[in-house]
Amino acid sequence: MTSQAAAQHPLDGVRGLVFFGFPLHPPKQPGTKRADHLAKVTVPMLFLQGTRDTFADLKLLRPVCAKLGSRATLHVMETADHSFHVLKSSGRSDGEVLRELAETTVSWAEGI
Repeated sequence: MTSQAAAQHPLDGVRGLVFFGFPLHPPKQPGTKRADHLAKVTVPMLFLQGTRDTFADLKLLRPVCAKLGSRATLHVMETADHSFHVLKSSGRSDGEVLRELAETTVSWAEGI
């Protein structure tokens, strides 16, 4: 992953990293070891995560982001899974979710 390379040394021209569903842990195997290297990343990071993402329990990801301080921004998509598909009961289409992801990313990128 690019974040692992960025943790080893700054990457030329990279001003920030965007994670579309950070794979914090394998499904049904909660843990935070995969995030250990993020402490060494010096650029801002945007985490886009769904509440139903089996690769990142938000109870574990929120503290990871908090430890990263102002370098980390967490944007949570209600009822979205790892592929950002949402439940029909959410009243939103996948297209609307993708639009929100894109708009959030653009807004964040403009601010760094």
